[in-house]
Amino acid sequence: MSGGVRPRRVLVCEDSRAYATALSRFLGRDEQIDVVGVASSGEQAIADVKRLRPDLLTLDMRLPGMDGLEVVKRLMEDDPLPIVILSGTVAKGSERAAEALAAGALEVLAKERLRLDRYDDMWAQAMRSRLRRLSSMRVGRPLRASKPPRRRPAEGPARTARVVGIGASTGGPPALEAILAELPADFPIPLLVVQHMAPGFIEGFARWLDRKLPVTVRLAGEGDRAIPGVWFAPDGAHLTLSQSKRFALDRNLEAPHRPSIDVLLASLARSCGAEAVGVVLTGMGKDGAEGAAAIQRQGGLAIAQDEASSVVYGMPRVVAEGGADLVLAPAEIADALRALRPAGKSA
Repeated sequence: MSGGVRPRRVLVCEDSRAYATALSRFLGRDEQIDVVGVASSGEQAIADVKRLRPDLLTLDMRLPGMDGLEVVKRLMEDDPLPIVILSGTVAKGSERAAEALAAGALEVLAKERLRLDRYDDMWAQAMRSRLRRLSSMRVGRPLRASKPPRRRPAEGPARTARVVGIGASTGGPPALEAILAELPADFPIPLLVVQHMAPGFIEGFARWLDRKLPVTVRLAGEGDRAIPGVWFAPDGAHLTLSQSKRFALDRNLEAPHRPSIDVLLASLARSCGAEAVGVVLTGMGKDGAEGAAAIQRQGGLAIAQDEASSVVYGMPRVVAEGGADLVLAPAEIADALRALRPAGKSA
C-alpha cells in the first residue's frame, strides 16, 4: 500500500456462500479494499455494521428473514453508511430496489451484469474504483439537515416556463422524491427527468414513484407529447424535446452517460428557450453543467442543489460555480417549481 492510504472496509451481506466467496475474492484483488466480514442475513448485517464499522455494505435484496429493503431502512435510520444493493431479480425486484434507493442506498447493481471472474480487466478495475469512491460518500439524512441556500428566489413577477428538466445521479432518488412529493397532482408544467441508474431499474423506480406521488410518473416514449406529469428517460436512451414538444429518444449519440443530463437540458434550451428550467441534483462528475449553461444563454432558469443536502456535491457544484440562478435544498427547489407560471397563462 503506497502513501499510507487506509484500505476501505467493506462488509458483504449475501446468503449464498458461493456468491459471497466470489464477491469477496473479486473485491480483495484491490489492495485498497479490505473485506472485513460476510453476513448471511439482514439481522447479522445490522449487528456486524455496529461491530465492524465498515465504510461500505454490499447488500443482497433477497435474504432469509429480514430483506434488503428493511435492512436499508433500519441502517439509514440508526447507523447510516454507504450501501450498494445487489439484485438478482431485475424484472421482479426492480421496484423493491428502487424503494431501497429512495430509502438511502447509493446504488443498485444487477448480479447478472457483474462478472466476478474477470478480476483484473478494465471493467473490474473500474468497478472496484467506483465502489471505493462510493465508500467515501457522506450519507445519512441530508434532506432533513439542509442549510439555508446561498441564493433565494428573487421577489417579483412569476417566471413562466414551458418545461422543467431535472438531472440526478448518486443520491438522486431521495432528492427526486422529496421534490416531486411537494408538487400537486395538477402541476401544469411537464417535468423531464434523467436519473443515472444501472440498466434494468429505472422502470421500476418510475412505477414506484407513480404509486407514491400525487403527480403522474411514467417513462417517456418516442413521439409522446410533452404534457404535464413526470417523464423519465428510459434505459440507454437520451431524452430530447423537439420544437413540436414531442419526445425523441436517441440510442446512438455517444456521451459519457446515456441518458445524459447535458443532452436533455441542451434540447430544452433549443426547443423552449427562455421558458426552459434546468435543475441539477446530487451526483458525481459534471453531467448537466453544459446543459444548464445552454439554458441560461437562452434566458432560461438554472437551479443547482445545495451542498448541505447533496450526497455527492459534484454535478451541482459545477453548475453552482458556473453561475446557477438558484442554489437550493430539495424542499426549496419544490417551492421554486410551484412558483412557476405555465407559459401562455395570464398572471
